[in-house]
Amino acid sequence: MATENLHAAALVPSDATEVVSRYVVPAAAVVLGVVAALVAAAVLRRIMRASGGRWALLASLSERVTWPLRLLLITIGVWVGIKATIGRPADGLLWEFIFIAVVVAAAWLLIEVTRSIQDGITARIPIDVADNRHARRVHTQVQILERLAIAIIVIVAVAAILLSFPGMRALGASILASAGLAAIVAGIAAQSSLANVFAGLQVAFADAIRVDDVVIVEGEYGRIEEITLTYVVVRIWDDRRMILPSTYFTSTPFENWTRTASDLVGTVEFDLDWTVSVDAMREELDRLLVDTDLWDGRSAAIQVTEATGGRVRVRAAVSAASAPVLWSLRCYLREGLVANVQRTGAGLPRTRLEAISDLPADPGIRPGSQGD
Repeated sequence: MATENLHAAALVPSDATEVVSRYVVPAAAVVLGVVAALVAAAVLRRIMRASGGRWALLASLSERVTWPLRLLLITIGVWVGIKATIGRPADGLLWEFIFIAVVVAAAWLLIEVTRSIQDGITARIPIDVADNRHARRVHTQVQILERLAIAIIVIVAVAAILLSFPGMRALGASILASAGLAAIVAGIAAQSSLANVFAGLQVAFADAIRVDDVVIVEGEYGRIEEITLTYVVVRIWDDRRMILPSTYFTSTPFENWTRTASDLVGTVEFDLDWTVSVDAMREELDRLLVDTDLWDGRSAAIQVTEATGGRVRVRAAVSAASAPVLWSLRCYLREGLVANVQRTGAGLPRTRLEAISDLPADPGIRPGSQGD
C-alpha cells in the first residue's frame, strides 16, 4: 500500500510537467509571438507616419497597411511560437489554417501596398492642372497596372491555398493531363472577355484615351472617368455614365478632344438675314471677349461660311484653355451675339414674299372658270 502511494506521488510531478510542456509553454509562446507582432506593427506604423510628411507613399502606406500588417505579423508570431515549442502539430488542420491565414494576410498586404504605390504616384503627378496631358496618361497606365497586379496577387494566393491540400495537388496532376483541351475550351468560352482585356491594355498603353480625356462617343459629349481591364466608364455632361467595352475604343471611331493638348477651338454659328453687318458682329465679338476670362487669347474670328437659301451663315471661332471652359465660352458668345442682333435689328431672319401681277395668262383656264 505504501509502495502504491509512493508511485502515485511520483506520477503527479510528471503529469504536471507534461501539462506545462504540452500546453502552457506553447500557449505562452503564442501569446509572446502575438505581443511581439503587435509591437512590431506599431513601431513600423509609427515610423511610416513620421516619414509620411516627406514621402507621400509612406503616408499612404501608414493608413492602408495597418490591419493587413497586424494580421500577417500575428499569424507569423503564432507560427513561430508553435514551431519553436512543439514543432509541426499533430493536428494537420491547425497547421493548414495557419498557412492559409499567412497567405491571406500576405495577399491583403501586397494589395494594399500596390494601392499605396498608385496613391503615391498619382499624388506626385496631379491631374487638376491646366495642361494635364502627361498626368492623365500616367494616371491611366497606373490604374491599369494596379488592377493587373491585384488580379495576379489574388490568383497566386488562391493557387497557393489550393495547392497546400494534398487532395488538390493530386487533382492538379489530373488537370494538367488534360490542360490542352481545357485551354481550347476556355479560349473559346472567354474569347470576348480576353479580347476586352487585351483591348484594355492596348487602350491604356497606346495612349488613345486617358483618364479625364474629353471624348464624343455615340453622339454624346463626356469625359473618361475610369478605365479598367475590360470596360471604360464615360461620364456624360449631364452626369450619366456610359459603360463601353474596351474593344469599342479599338474598333469604333470616336472623337478625342484632348489627346494632344487641353486647349481647343470651338465655333458658334448663326443663320441670319442678308442685311446683317459682319463688321458690326466682329466689333461685338471683340467687346464680348474683352469682358470675359473664359477666352485664352489665342484666336478669335468671324467668317461667313455660307450664303444660300435666303440666309447668311455666320460662324464665330474662338479658343479656350479646356473643353469645359470652351463650352461656357460658346454659350456666353451665343447669348451675347443673339442679344446684339435683337438690339440692332440688323440680320434678324426674315421670310420675304413678293407679289407679281404681270403673270402671262394660262390658255388652259377660261375666264369665269376655276382651275384644278
